[in-house]
Amino acid sequence: MSTLFTNFFTKINQISPLEHDFTEVLSTIALKPKTLYFYGKLPQNMSKKDKISRPKTVAIVGSRHNTRYGEEIAYQLAYELAKHNVVIISGLAYGIDSTAHKGCLAANGQTVAVLGTPIDHIYPVNHKTLAEQIVKQNGIIISEYAPRTKEYYNSPLAPGEYYDASGKRTQDYKSSFLYRNRLISGLSDIVVVVEAAEKSGSLNTATHALEQGKEVFAVPGNITSPYSQGCNKLIKQGAIPYTEPKDILELLFPTEYFKKHRSLKSQNLIGDTDVETKILQALDTGLRSGEEIMQAAKLPPEVFNQSITLLEIKGRIRSLGMNHWGLS
Repeated sequence: MSTLFTNFFTKINQISPLEHDFTEVLSTIALKPKTLYFYGKLPQNMSKKDKISRPKTVAIVGSRHNTRYGEEIAYQLAYELAKHNVVIISGLAYGIDSTAHKGCLAANGQTVAVLGTPIDHIYPVNHKTLAEQIVKQNGIIISEYAPRTKEYYNSPLAPGEYYDASGKRTQDYKSSFLYRNRLISGLSDIVVVVEAAEKSGSLNTATHALEQGKEVFAVPGNITSPYSQGCNKLIKQGAIPYTEPKDILELLFPTEYFKKHRSLKSQNLIGDTDVETKILQALDTGLRSGEEIMQAAKLPPEVFNQSITLLEIKGRIRSLGMNHWGLS
Protein backbone atom coordinates (compact mmCIF):
# COMPACT_ATOMS: atom_id res chain seq x y z
CA MET A 1 0.00 0.00 0.00
CA SER A 2 1.31 3.42 -0.93
CA THR A 3 2.13 6.19 1.51
CA LEU A 4 -0.66 8.25 -0.03
CA PHE A 5 -3.33 5.70 0.82
CA THR A 6 -1.92 5.07 4.27
CA ASN A 7 -2.31 8.79 4.96
CA PHE A 8 -5.95 8.66 3.87
CA PHE A 9 -6.59 5.94 6.42
CA THR A 10 -5.67 8.42 9.13
CA LYS A 11 -8.14 11.00 7.74
CA ILE A 12 -11.52 9.38 7.97
CA ASN A 13 -14.28 11.96 7.69
CA GLN A 14 -17.55 11.49 9.55
CA ILE A 15 -20.81 13.33 8.84
CA SER A 16 -24.57 13.07 9.05
CA PRO A 17 -26.19 12.98 5.58
CA LEU A 18 -27.85 16.33 6.36
CA GLU A 19 -24.49 18.02 6.81
CA HIS A 20 -23.62 18.16 3.10
CA ASP A 21 -25.56 19.03 -0.05
CA PHE A 22 -24.32 15.94 -1.87
CA THR A 23 -25.43 13.43 0.78
CA GLU A 24 -28.58 15.24 1.87
CA VAL A 25 -30.63 13.23 -0.65
CA LEU A 26 -30.06 10.15 1.53
CA SER A 27 -32.20 11.69 4.27
CA THR A 28 -35.30 10.96 2.17
CA ILE A 29 -34.73 7.25 1.45
CA ALA A 30 -36.09 4.31 3.39
CA LEU A 31 -33.76 3.18 6.16
CA LYS A 32 -31.73 6.37 5.88
CA PRO A 33 -28.18 6.17 7.24
CA LYS A 34 -27.48 7.98 10.50
CA THR A 35 -23.77 8.50 9.89
CA LEU A 36 -21.48 8.33 6.88
CA TYR A 37 -17.72 7.79 6.87
CA PHE A 38 -15.55 8.62 3.89
CA TYR A 39 -12.10 9.23 2.47
CA GLY A 40 -11.58 12.05 0.00
CA LYS A 41 -13.65 15.06 -0.95
CA LEU A 42 -17.41 15.06 -1.34
CA PRO A 43 -18.60 16.42 -4.73
CA GLN A 44 -19.52 20.10 -4.53
CA ASN A 45 -22.54 21.90 -5.94
CA MET A 46 -22.14 23.32 -9.42
CA SER A 47 -22.70 26.93 -10.41
CA LYS A 48 -23.96 27.81 -13.88
CA LYS A 49 -25.51 31.13 -14.91
CA ASP A 50 -26.18 32.17 -11.32
CA LYS A 51 -27.85 28.82 -10.60
CA ILE A 52 -26.40 26.46 -8.02
CA SER A 53 -27.29 22.80 -8.25
CA ARG A 54 -26.17 19.40 -7.06
CA PRO A 55 -23.96 17.68 -9.64
CA LYS A 56 -25.67 15.13 -11.86
CA THR A 57 -25.08 11.57 -10.71
CA VAL A 58 -25.42 8.21 -12.43
CA ALA A 59 -24.93 4.79 -10.88
CA ILE A 60 -23.45 2.14 -13.15
CA VAL A 61 -23.74 -1.35 -11.70
CA GLY A 62 -23.65 -4.91 -12.96
CA SER A 63 -22.28 -8.39 -12.70
CA ARG A 64 -18.99 -9.25 -11.03
CA HIS A 65 -18.52 -11.85 -13.76
CA ASN A 66 -19.10 -9.69 -16.79
CA THR A 67 -18.49 -10.34 -20.46
CA ARG A 68 -16.32 -8.26 -22.78
CA TYR A 69 -19.55 -6.77 -24.15
CA GLY A 70 -20.59 -5.50 -20.71
CA GLU A 71 -17.11 -4.20 -19.93
CA GLU A 72 -16.97 -2.12 -23.11
CA ILE A 73 -20.41 -0.61 -22.52
CA ALA A 74 -19.75 0.23 -18.85
CA TYR A 75 -16.39 1.82 -19.61
CA GLN A 76 -17.68 3.87 -22.56
CA LEU A 77 -20.75 5.09 -20.67
CA ALA A 78 -18.76 6.13 -17.60
CA TYR A 79 -16.16 7.85 -19.78
CA GLU A 80 -18.71 9.83 -21.81
CA LEU A 81 -20.75 10.86 -18.77
CA ALA A 82 -17.63 11.96 -16.90
CA LYS A 83 -16.73 14.19 -19.86
CA HIS A 84 -20.01 16.00 -19.15
CA ASN A 85 -19.11 16.39 -15.43
CA VAL A 86 -21.49 13.65 -14.33
CA VAL A 87 -20.42 11.96 -11.09
CA ILE A 88 -20.25 8.17 -11.49
CA ILE A 89 -21.36 6.05 -8.54
CA SER A 90 -20.72 2.35 -8.07
CA GLY A 91 -19.65 -0.25 -5.53
CA LEU A 92 -15.91 -0.88 -6.16
CA ALA A 93 -16.67 -4.55 -6.77
CA TYR A 94 -15.07 -6.77 -9.39
CA GLY A 95 -16.55 -6.61 -12.86
CA ILE A 96 -18.84 -3.83 -14.02
CA ASP A 97 -18.46 -1.70 -10.87
CA SER A 98 -14.70 -1.35 -11.10
CA THR A 99 -14.89 -0.89 -14.87
CA ALA A 100 -17.27 2.05 -14.38
CA HIS A 101 -14.89 3.65 -11.87
CA LYS A 102 -11.97 3.19 -14.27
CA GLY A 103 -13.86 4.66 -17.22
CA CYS A 104 -14.69 7.73 -15.17
CA LEU A 105 -11.11 8.15 -13.97
CA ALA A 106 -9.79 7.84 -17.53
CA ALA A 107 -11.91 10.87 -18.42
CA ASN A 108 -10.56 12.75 -15.37
CA GLY A 109 -14.00 12.56 -13.81
CA GLN A 110 -15.18 12.30 -10.24
CA THR A 111 -16.42 8.95 -8.98
CA VAL A 112 -17.92 7.66 -5.73
CA ALA A 113 -17.36 4.13 -4.43
CA VAL A 114 -19.90 2.96 -1.84
CA LEU A 115 -18.64 0.14 0.38
CA GLY A 116 -20.60 -2.59 2.10
CA THR A 117 -17.74 -3.02 4.58
CA PRO A 118 -16.32 -0.77 7.31
CA ILE A 119 -14.65 2.30 5.88
CA ASP A 120 -11.20 1.07 6.89
CA HIS A 121 -11.78 -2.30 5.22
CA ILE A 122 -11.47 -1.75 1.46
CA TYR A 123 -13.10 -4.68 -0.29
CA PRO A 124 -12.04 -6.39 -2.44
CA VAL A 125 -8.49 -6.02 -1.15
CA ASN A 126 -7.15 -6.09 -4.72
CA HIS A 127 -8.94 -2.79 -5.36
CA LYS A 128 -6.99 -0.75 -2.80
CA THR A 129 -4.96 0.77 -5.63
CA LEU A 130 -8.17 1.69 -7.46
CA ALA A 131 -9.54 3.19 -4.24
CA GLU A 132 -6.37 5.24 -3.90
CA GLN A 133 -6.72 6.55 -7.43
CA ILE A 134 -10.37 7.48 -6.83
CA VAL A 135 -9.45 9.60 -3.83
CA LYS A 136 -6.43 11.07 -5.59
CA GLN A 137 -8.69 12.30 -8.42
CA ASN A 138 -11.10 14.09 -6.05
CA GLY A 139 -13.50 11.20 -5.67
CA ILE A 140 -14.60 9.52 -2.46
CA ILE A 141 -14.78 6.12 -0.80
CA ILE A 142 -17.83 6.12 1.45
CA SER A 143 -19.50 3.73 3.89
CA GLU A 144 -22.11 3.77 6.62
CA TYR A 145 -20.01 1.25 8.54
CA ALA A 146 -17.68 2.79 11.10
CA PRO A 147 -13.94 2.06 11.24
CA ARG A 148 -12.99 -0.72 13.63
CA THR A 149 -11.72 1.52 16.41
CA LYS A 150 -12.69 1.80 20.06
CA GLU A 151 -15.33 4.36 19.08
CA TYR A 152 -16.86 1.86 16.67
CA TYR A 153 -18.04 -0.39 19.44
CA ASN A 154 -19.92 2.50 21.03
CA SER A 155 -21.57 3.70 17.81
CA PRO A 156 -25.14 2.72 16.84
CA LEU A 157 -25.62 -0.48 14.87
CA ALA A 158 -25.84 0.02 11.10
CA PRO A 159 -28.00 -2.18 8.84
CA GLY A 160 -26.52 -5.67 8.67
CA GLU A 161 -24.80 -5.42 12.07
CA TYR A 162 -25.89 -7.27 15.19
CA TYR A 163 -24.68 -8.57 18.53
CA ASP A 164 -24.10 -12.31 18.57
CA ALA A 165 -24.86 -14.66 21.46
CA SER A 166 -21.61 -13.74 23.19
CA GLY A 167 -22.38 -10.03 22.95
CA LYS A 168 -19.78 -9.42 20.25
CA ARG A 169 -20.61 -6.85 17.60
CA THR A 170 -20.79 -8.69 14.27
CA GLN A 171 -21.53 -7.81 10.66
CA ASP A 172 -23.43 -10.01 8.24
CA TYR A 173 -21.61 -9.07 5.05
CA LYS A 174 -24.11 -10.78 2.75
CA SER A 175 -26.90 -8.52 3.97
CA SER A 176 -24.73 -5.42 4.44
CA PHE A 177 -23.82 -5.43 0.74
CA LEU A 178 -27.50 -5.53 -0.12
CA TYR A 179 -28.20 -2.67 2.29
CA ARG A 180 -25.32 -0.78 0.66
CA ASN A 181 -27.19 -0.84 -2.65
CA ARG A 182 -29.88 1.54 -1.37
CA LEU A 183 -27.13 4.14 -0.87
CA ILE A 184 -25.80 3.67 -4.41
CA SER A 185 -29.24 4.31 -5.89
CA GLY A 186 -30.06 6.97 -3.29
CA LEU A 187 -27.07 9.10 -4.26
CA SER A 188 -27.88 8.76 -7.96
CA ASP A 189 -30.24 10.53 -10.34
CA ILE A 190 -30.28 7.56 -12.70
CA VAL A 191 -29.29 3.90 -12.30
CA VAL A 192 -27.92 1.91 -15.24
CA VAL A 193 -27.66 -1.88 -14.97
CA VAL A 194 -25.15 -3.06 -17.56
CA GLU A 195 -25.08 -6.82 -17.08
CA ALA A 196 -26.87 -8.86 -14.46
CA ALA A 197 -27.72 -12.48 -13.92
CA GLU A 198 -31.26 -13.40 -12.96
CA LYS A 199 -30.44 -13.20 -9.23
CA SER A 200 -27.80 -10.48 -9.37
CA GLY A 201 -27.29 -7.98 -6.56
CA SER A 202 -27.55 -5.29 -9.24
CA LEU A 203 -31.25 -6.05 -9.51
CA ASN A 204 -31.49 -5.21 -5.83
CA THR A 205 -30.00 -1.79 -6.62
CA ALA A 206 -32.56 -1.35 -9.41
CA THR A 207 -35.38 -2.22 -7.01
CA HIS A 208 -34.19 0.40 -4.53
CA ALA A 209 -33.97 2.94 -7.37
CA LEU A 210 -37.56 2.30 -8.44
CA GLU A 211 -38.75 2.61 -4.84
CA GLN A 212 -36.89 5.92 -4.61
CA GLY A 213 -38.50 7.23 -7.79
CA LYS A 214 -35.32 7.09 -9.87
CA GLU A 215 -35.06 6.31 -13.58
CA VAL A 216 -33.68 2.83 -14.27
CA PHE A 217 -31.94 1.87 -17.51
CA ALA A 218 -30.92 -1.66 -18.46
CA VAL A 219 -28.58 -2.76 -21.24
CA PRO A 220 -30.27 -5.30 -23.54
CA GLY A 221 -28.28 -8.46 -24.05
CA ASN A 222 -28.19 -11.83 -25.76
CA ILE A 223 -31.28 -13.74 -24.63
CA THR A 224 -29.18 -16.90 -24.27
CA SER A 225 -26.55 -15.26 -22.06
CA PRO A 226 -26.95 -15.82 -18.29
CA TYR A 227 -25.28 -12.45 -17.73
CA SER A 228 -28.09 -10.63 -19.54
CA GLN A 229 -31.11 -12.40 -18.08
CA GLY A 230 -31.47 -9.86 -15.29
CA CYS A 231 -31.25 -6.87 -17.63
CA ASN A 232 -33.67 -8.32 -20.15
CA LYS A 233 -36.09 -9.05 -17.31
CA LEU A 234 -35.82 -5.45 -16.08
CA ILE A 235 -36.68 -4.20 -19.57
CA LYS A 236 -39.73 -6.47 -19.69
CA GLN A 237 -40.79 -4.96 -16.37
CA GLY A 238 -40.53 -1.39 -17.67
CA ALA A 239 -36.88 -0.35 -17.37
CA ILE A 240 -35.66 1.90 -20.19
CA PRO A 241 -33.41 0.10 -22.70
CA TYR A 242 -29.96 1.68 -22.84
CA THR A 243 -28.40 1.95 -26.30
CA GLU A 244 -25.99 4.93 -26.18
CA PRO A 245 -24.75 7.64 -23.77
CA LYS A 246 -27.16 10.10 -25.40
CA ASP A 247 -30.03 8.18 -23.78
CA ILE A 248 -28.75 9.26 -20.36
CA LEU A 249 -27.44 12.71 -21.25
CA GLU A 250 -30.76 13.67 -22.81
CA LEU A 251 -32.51 13.08 -19.49
CA LEU A 252 -29.81 14.71 -17.37
CA PHE A 253 -29.40 17.82 -19.53
CA PRO A 254 -32.68 18.30 -21.40
CA THR A 255 -32.21 22.03 -22.02
CA GLU A 256 -28.91 21.51 -23.83
CA TYR A 257 -30.37 18.82 -26.05
CA PHE A 258 -33.48 20.85 -26.83
CA LYS A 259 -31.24 23.70 -28.00
CA LYS A 260 -29.25 21.33 -30.20
CA HIS A 261 -32.43 20.08 -31.82
CA ARG A 262 -33.57 23.61 -32.52
CA SER A 263 -30.21 24.61 -33.96
CA LEU A 264 -30.23 21.80 -36.50
CA LYS A 265 -31.36 23.34 -39.79
CA SER A 266 -32.22 19.91 -41.08
CA GLN A 267 -34.66 19.29 -38.24
CA ASN A 268 -38.09 18.85 -39.81
CA LEU A 269 -41.01 19.33 -37.44
CA ILE A 270 -43.71 18.87 -40.06
CA GLY A 271 -45.55 15.56 -39.91
CA ASP A 272 -47.70 13.81 -42.51
CA THR A 273 -50.80 14.97 -40.63
CA ASP A 274 -51.72 17.93 -38.45
CA VAL A 275 -51.73 15.66 -35.42
CA GLU A 276 -48.20 14.39 -36.13
CA THR A 277 -47.01 17.97 -36.53
CA LYS A 278 -48.50 18.93 -33.16
CA ILE A 279 -46.74 16.02 -31.48
CA LEU A 280 -43.37 16.77 -33.12
CA GLN A 281 -43.58 20.44 -32.20
CA ALA A 282 -44.55 19.58 -28.61
CA LEU A 283 -41.48 17.36 -28.36
CA ASP A 284 -39.34 20.18 -29.74
CA THR A 285 -40.47 22.45 -26.88
CA GLY A 286 -39.09 19.98 -24.37
CA LEU A 287 -42.14 17.93 -23.47
CA ARG A 288 -41.38 14.25 -22.97
CA SER A 289 -44.33 12.68 -21.17
CA GLY A 290 -47.16 11.31 -23.30
CA GLU A 291 -49.71 12.84 -20.95
CA GLU A 292 -48.11 16.28 -21.24
CA ILE A 293 -48.00 16.04 -25.02
CA MET A 294 -51.67 15.04 -25.20
CA GLN A 295 -52.61 17.95 -22.97
CA ALA A 296 -50.52 20.49 -24.89
CA ALA A 297 -51.75 19.30 -28.30
CA LYS A 298 -55.31 18.79 -27.03
CA LEU A 299 -55.49 15.26 -28.38
CA PRO A 300 -57.74 12.42 -27.19
CA PRO A 301 -55.84 9.28 -26.05
CA GLU A 302 -56.89 7.13 -29.02
CA VAL A 303 -55.71 9.71 -31.57
CA PHE A 304 -52.45 10.31 -29.70
CA ASN A 305 -51.68 6.59 -29.33
CA GLN A 306 -52.24 5.93 -33.03
CA SER A 307 -50.14 8.90 -34.16
CA ILE A 308 -47.29 8.30 -31.70
CA THR A 309 -47.04 4.70 -32.93
CA LEU A 310 -46.89 5.78 -36.57
CA LEU A 311 -44.24 8.42 -35.81
CA GLU A 312 -42.12 5.78 -34.09
CA ILE A 313 -42.50 3.39 -37.03
CA LYS A 314 -41.47 6.18 -39.40
CA GLY A 315 -38.37 6.84 -37.32
CA ARG A 316 -39.39 10.41 -36.50
CA ILE A 317 -39.41 9.83 -32.72
CA ARG A 318 -38.05 7.26 -30.31
CA SER A 319 -39.34 5.79 -27.09
CA LEU A 320 -37.48 6.72 -23.89
CA GLY A 321 -39.56 4.21 -21.93
CA MET A 322 -42.36 4.71 -19.40
CA ASN A 323 -44.47 6.67 -21.97
CA HIS A 324 -41.72 9.24 -22.51
CA TRP A 325 -40.67 10.22 -26.01
CA GLY A 326 -37.89 12.09 -27.80
CA LEU A 327 -37.14 13.29 -31.31
CA SER A 328 -34.97 10.93 -33.35
